[in-house]
Amino acid sequence: MSEVADRIRAELRAAADPSRAAGAQAYMKSAMPFLGVRVPEARAIAKRETKGQTDAAALRDLALELWDEASHREERYAALAVLAAPPLKADPAIVPIIEHVVRTGQWWDFTDELAHRIVDLLEADPLPAAALVRGWSVDPDFWIRRVAIIAQLGRRERTDPVLLADVIEPNLGDSEFFIRKAIGWALRDYARTAPDWVRDYVAAHPMSGLSRREALKHL
Repeated sequence: MSEVADRIRAELRAAADPSRAAGAQAYMKSAMPFLGVRVPEARAIAKRETKGQTDAAALRDLALELWDEASHREERYAALAVLAAPPLKADPAIVPIIEHVVRTGQWWDFTDELAHRIVDLLEADPLPAAALVRGWSVDPDFWIRRVAIIAQLGRRERTDPVLLADVIEPNLGDSEFFIRKAIGWALRDYARTAPDWVRDYVAAHPMSGLSRREALKHL
């Protein structure tokens, strides 16, 4: 898939806007430079170049190539878009790639996008996916734990509240901002479906003020 990777890189460079690049890099506090391509456009380029591709292994290789060889952050956004391609939806073989990306990316824009891929896995095969998420919820790397905490965003009535509690509770005492924010976000999202459950959970568990405020924001 190197030719496809080359085409994606070329299209990203053709779409580059240097006037946006420095500001985007500063906003994301990124050591890696930006080209100045908006994220939706980077995703669209990746989607266009992989349209019709049905070889899951080739798509996984392409995502890794774009990620590992990236010189600009938009190439990594394109890699994440490749992981969302239909042949990879709910493909358990992407789990090591997700973990690699989170451990090497170490920032919220990557982890939060990849949480959608975990949602897909939970929908397709809940038991092994839930076991994975529970394991990640106690990982030494707080970015891995963040993915575990927000892994059910958007599931609404399909949310597993036992799993939600299981991944939140080991992290309630963590002082890391991105963990506290994730806890509040996950609870706030579930509150749209089960407001009483969230109220009761917050009342029964000591948590940071940030997590509490976020959880109860719309209640």
